[in-house]
Amino acid sequence: MPAMLGAEDDPGDFRPAHPVLAAVHRHHVHWRVPRSGLVFEALVAAALEQKVTGREAWTGWRRLVRRHGEPAPGPGGDLGVRVLPAPEVMRRIPSWEWLAMHVDGARSRVVVRAAQLAESLQRTLDVDCATAERRLRSVPGVGVWTAAEVRQRAHGDADAVSFGDYHIPSSIGHALVGRAVDDAELAELLAPYAPHRYRVQRLVELAGVRVERHGARMAPRRHLPGSYRW
Repeated sequence: MPAMLGAEDDPGDFRPAHPVLAAVHRHHVHWRVPRSGLVFEALVAAALEQKVTGREAWTGWRRLVRRHGEPAPGPGGDLGVRVLPAPEVMRRIPSWEWLAMHVDGARSRVVVRAAQLAESLQRTLDVDCATAERRLRSVPGVGVWTAAEVRQRAHGDADAVSFGDYHIPSSIGHALVGRAVDDAELAELLAPYAPHRYRVQRLVELAGVRVERHGARMAPRRHLPGSYRW
């Protein structure tokens, strides 16, 4: 529990000079990067979030837990709270059932493969960040974004930036230089903050930077079974 609340995170010498970061850091001075220690669970969540809207991701998660999860231990089970299915359960879910849960084949294959490798994925907690990154990305369908999301949530990695995200480069760019940036520019902007680059990302999120959006937005897809029942 202490690690989940950020007890193992050490901001160390993180002293941001940028006025936006300095202000939000002062306001959230006690915030720490949490570490769940649950690699498989974090990977399932990140896989369900790949290249879809938040609404679609939560729909897939909710249906997965409701249909295949178990009642939570303790008093929560009596209240209808359910926990994520075990890896051996997810390995047996057929492809058509994933579609019925509004999870397309690309994402479900990542989850099933992760379920097959759950034990070895858990061991990434015992290696350095670079090795953990490499092992996570060896899973088919896990790229730089998904690996970073897992490292943030399960490993408590304060340097794991969500490169490839639909919104984050724009938000950080507007916060630091007043305009949207791409991933290459984002890497340059964040380089001086290593090994606290994810800390910067999260502080910008906590700052509530609002970016005016132009052009098309991502929209929920309607071709999957049950798409209209959220």
